[in-house]
Amino acid sequence: MVRKQGVDFLFGLARNSRLVGEIESELAEAAELSRRTGQPARRFRDFTWSTRDSWSRQRRVVAKAEWTQGEANPRFVVTSLTREEHQARHLYEKVYCARGEMENRIKECQLDLFADRTSAKTMRANQLRLWFASFAYVLLCALRRIGLKHTQFARATCATIRLKLLKIAALVRISVRRIKLAMPSAFACQAEYRAAHAALSSAGN
Repeated sequence: MVRKQGVDFLFGLARNSRLVGEIESELAEAAELSRRTGQPARRFRDFTWSTRDSWSRQRRVVAKAEWTQGEANPRFVVTSLTREEHQARHLYEKVYCARGEMENRIKECQLDLFADRTSAKTMRANQLRLWFASFAYVLLCALRRIGLKHTQFARATCATIRLKLLKIAALVRISVRRIKLAMPSAFACQAEYRAAHAALSSAGN
């Protein structure tokens, strides 16, 4: 039904003794390689699988047979994606594990920019708070992508950018015609600040 609707799935699959038994040889290979190199080792296996009673048919399972820190660390995923679309290792490492990066971005907006502060009495007020956090995240992502591309903050989190680049003391002078900001001469990230200003100015032209 899922494939007929044009929607694919890729889920983590809880391991059990039957699944682990399917990759005993791969785990043994990974263990031997890990012992020889002193580093974690992994092997992948692709097979069809069905539960004893809860699945209506067999489905594709990809197993990661990993040996790390002196012990087995097997992992399994089940998917509707075919071998022709994604080989086992690529499916696990590049497609499935990418979800972790997506979760990190959600946490970044939630924790670093306070998107979880929705304790107002009305839904409208909470929605507005969430919008503000989302707008701030979009702006900081643009700053990181465009203004900080060639600096030490090119891959920094929003929290790091706020703390080291934006959350600094400044002298504000307000007159009838203008607002002047005087940055401190001891500001540690002056070079990155100037680089961001130059990059954003050129991008806007």
